[in-house]
Amino acid sequence: MLAFIFASGLLAVGMAPASAQLAPSAAESAQYKGLHAAAHAGSITDIEKLASAKADLNARDGNGRTALHVATFARQRGAIHALVKAGAALNLLDKDRYDAVTIAAVADDEETLKVLLSLGASAKQVTSRYDGTALIAAAHLGHDGVVRQLIAAGAPLDHVNNLHWTAANEAVVLGDGGPRHQKTLEALIAARANLQLTDRQGNTPLQLAKSRGYTEMVKMLEKAGAR
Repeated sequence: MLAFIFASGLLAVGMAPASAQLAPSAAESAQYKGLHAAAHAGSITDIEKLASAKADLNARDGNGRTALHVATFARQRGAIHALVKAGAALNLLDKDRYDAVTIAAVADDEETLKVLLSLGASAKQVTSRYDGTALIAAAHLGHDGVVRQLIAAGAPLDHVNNLHWTAANEAVVLGDGGPRHQKTLEALIAARANLQLTDRQGNTPLQLAKSRGYTEMVKMLEKAGAR
């Protein structure tokens, strides 16, 4: 995990959304009981039994994670289905202000994200200490397939987080300029994200791409009419 640093007049954040998330540790998982244990193990039978016995479907662990959060971290898609069928809430935030959609987005877990969205989870929530969205987190990391899913699910294209970045800004300024970040930016351009929104220093995505020497991104942005 990289800390915040100031460089070249810009705030550079290394893996901020990913590092801010706190998945259950092995020690925590070993201590889980009830629904949290069933969700982590993917035991649909146990989830159904506990739900029938009126277990609290939205109970929290020490980090504010529900069983649904735990199942998402563990990629237990059957458990997610069972929990939602039983009435578990889809859009709750954990202690670090992450929902299941953002957890899956940061993990580049397209299959679990697909399940969550199909069950009615929202792609529109403001999450994390950065007041961001799942789309911003995925754009930052270059998770282009996730980005396309979130756009299709109505994620806010031009949300500005408290670092004053949009998804398009982050795809450039926190990316490596490589193929996956290019595909991410391409998806945002195709969806008509606002390419003129600037960071705190007044830089547009095009200006940021030029300053980093991201030639392919510059071409894409100029073709789209960015300034």
